[in-house]
Amino acid sequence: MLDILKKNDVKATFIWVGSSLQANPKIAKRVVAEGDAIGNHTWHHWYRCMDAATAKSEIERKNELIYKITGVKTSFLRPAGGFLKNGLAAYAENQNNAVIMWSVTSADTAPRAKYQVFVKNVVKGAKPGCIVLMDDSAGNPERTLKALAEIIYGLKPQGYKFVIVPELLQMGK
Repeated sequence: MLDILKKNDVKATFIWVGSSLQANPKIAKRVVAEGDAIGNHTWHHWYRCMDAATAKSEIERKNELIYKITGVKTSFLRPAGGFLKNGLAAYAENQNNAVIMWSVTSADTAPRAKYQVFVKNVVKGAKPGCIVLMDDSAGNPERTLKALAEIIYGLKPQGYKFVIVPELLQMGK
């Protein structure tokens, strides 16, 4: 994925759960070195309701790992599954962190879908300022990679500029 982004001069935001980040520190360092962003996606990716102490642990433990590996302090969270009412979003907002959702999804977690469907979902659904969700954690990540390249080729000629979430947040101010 990083090679495709670099080849096309595109920046992206990577949002990993704790175990994935912990297992891939070299990739995380490369993400930051190449100007991409890393966001918080909690430690465990739990959907369940959490008390304040658990929500704090899920977010702060992950923030500490991001900082330890990359030297970056993140200030945004994408809650697992987009669940906003399980305690995570409330904790993040109380800490003056942005809660980031998505505007359009490639739906690349669909187990049998062809990558062309992912491309169509994004290219047809894109609007200025949108956040695209791609998730290579399920199914066949090769489909996500093929889709990413074609999504870039489909959106760039339409005048879309690709920015990382921190830049998008700055534009909104």
